[in-house]
Amino acid sequence: MLDVKGLSVTLGGQQIVHPLDFTIRAGDWMMLIGPNGAGKSTLLNALAQGLSYKGSVNFDGQDVRRMKARERARRLALLSQRHGVGYAFTAEEVIRLGRYAQTGFLRGESGEDERRVQEAARLCGLENILHQSVLTLSGGELQRVFLAQVFAQDPRLLLLDEPANHLDLPFQHQIFELIEAWLRTPGRAVISVVHDLSLARRYGRTALLMDRGRVAAQGEAGTVLGREALRVVYGMDVHAWMQELLRGWEDK
Repeated sequence: MLDVKGLSVTLGGQQIVHPLDFTIRAGDWMMLIGPNGAGKSTLLNALAQGLSYKGSVNFDGQDVRRMKARERARRLALLSQRHGVGYAFTAEEVIRLGRYAQTGFLRGESGEDERRVQEAARLCGLENILHQSVLTLSGGELQRVFLAQVFAQDPRLLLLDEPANHLDLPFQHQIFELIEAWLRTPGRAVISVVHDLSLARRYGRTALLMDRGRVAAQGEAGTVLGREALRVVYGMDVHAWMQELLRGWEDK
């Protein structure tokens, strides 16, 4: 589905992402993991064509840089971890923007557009706030609105930057379960930046571990999240720390 070759990103004269290669196949859920400043969000934004880069990004053999915006919107969608909203759109209007990405503003909405919008709102638990201004929403509610927008867009590849950002535990669980269910439709894949390594291990099928803009390990998620690779990148025994945390939940 997605073939990345020699991708690198330089910002302000500093190389943020060093040349890397990877392939995404239908059904993959690849976790981008690593410490703060590793280059994960920069890589994700480059894949979404939000940043200039060297190298190639091909989707089904086509250069993503050469695609028209509407053509690209049918293939991939980005959920950023930051949403700067300064307009009084309702939650429903923001979700509908996901359909406009594919269809444009000049074409009238179809029954299929309406179905996609309402289904996305239902999946993200937003039915009761659809007519509420996004300026009045909590961070968690706003995150779910923008997740519903990318669901409504109906791409084949989701690019998610901390999808559970600002969400409390029940919605973290719901969102990751929803993404996993979304993946069951053939021909879809997900790349997500995740800081919670427990979530990365639970849901990731593959993983790419980054450290200071370079790939430290990549492959099957369980292997990449191995003890030694994480120790080198994070400078601590992550496995021991996780096990210590879990012991706090054992029944006394």
